[in-house]
Amino acid sequence: MPHQPAPNLLSWASEIDEGTITQAARAARLPFVSGHVALMPDAHVGIGATVGSVIPTEGAIIPAAVGVDIGCGMVATETTLTAADLPATLDALMPLVERRIPAGVGKGHEDPSVDRALSELGRPRTELTGKQEATVSRQFGTLGSGNHFVEVCLDERDRVWTVLHSGSRGIGNQLATRHIAGAKNLMRRQAIGLEDPDLAYLVQGTPEFDAYIEDMLWAQRYAMASRARMDRVLVDALFRVVGTGRRVRTINCHHNFTQLEEHHGKRLWITRKGAIKADTGDEGVIPGSMGTRSYIVSGRGNPESYHSCAHGAGRRMSRTRAKRELSASSLKAAMRGRTWNEDRAAALVDEHPEAYKPIDQVMEDQKDLVTVRHTLRQVFNYKG
Repeated sequence: MPHQPAPNLLSWASEIDEGTITQAARAARLPFVSGHVALMPDAHVGIGATVGSVIPTEGAIIPAAVGVDIGCGMVATETTLTAADLPATLDALMPLVERRIPAGVGKGHEDPSVDRALSELGRPRTELTGKQEATVSRQFGTLGSGNHFVEVCLDERDRVWTVLHSGSRGIGNQLATRHIAGAKNLMRRQAIGLEDPDLAYLVQGTPEFDAYIEDMLWAQRYAMASRARMDRVLVDALFRVVGTGRRVRTINCHHNFTQLEEHHGKRLWITRKGAIKADTGDEGVIPGSMGTRSYIVSGRGNPESYHSCAHGAGRRMSRTRAKRELSASSLKAAMRGRTWNEDRAAALVDEHPEAYKPIDQVMEDQKDLVTVRHTLRQVFNYKG
């Protein structure tokens, strides 16, 4: 059940630090916030707005609250395969995934079929440079870096699932950065003081607002279509390695986005920064950290959270602190028994399970927000 750590703030987090509460309270004090800001169980400090927060606004949007990875989210596919169908190890899958789903900062691929998929997405409002056009094509269907990943998992029935986390890549970042800078310039020109410059906002009905919405919605479509493409490639690669299999269903959901919704009798912009939509019956994917469980859920439509829930485990250590305090050897121990990028363990220490909140506690904290349908355990992990 939620508690109120500060005025106009409701929190579902049993583990939360004062810095996170202070940051979220700044957003909650903005005059166009209509209702309380909801903090999910995975809430932690972000840039401007808190990661794991749901911000309802009327007549304005904060571009930094959506963030620079517009449309980042999860896709999961249930298959007909079971644990008994899998080989003793999935070592043969790793080179296929590495080749077909490029990962890392700026990484891309050359695939002429990408252009046909992109043509269905329309165009952003912002006119792209030739270099950006090339980035859009080259990075479509690629994973990215940081906490983006590919997994093969087993559920409580030993049914095989694939799970993938990615967003709008370089172009989403560039569009978001452009509009965040534009909002900050507007605040300076209009002499509007803010507690945090990253809370700069755009007012509905202005050209700047309209341009941001068009670019943001395009980036969301790009992210979702890119995930769908990678999901198809991943599942096909798995079936090739195993020699059989069919898809049962796929769940594809954003967790960095904003959209118009009706809540408490008002049409509001609901910005979910590190949160997924969990209206009654909505299906969602909530990943844990490396080496821990992930969850397939259905929403319970809780009005106090604006029909939202957590998007993952949530960081409890910064990347810098994790690299300083945790080790490659303990990461290898946590990942024992799985196929993963073990040769890159030293570079992946910032993704160590101990750098994140316990996912089981996150799920316990939000029992009134979602119903768990399946609990997944990893057998294969490929990190960006």
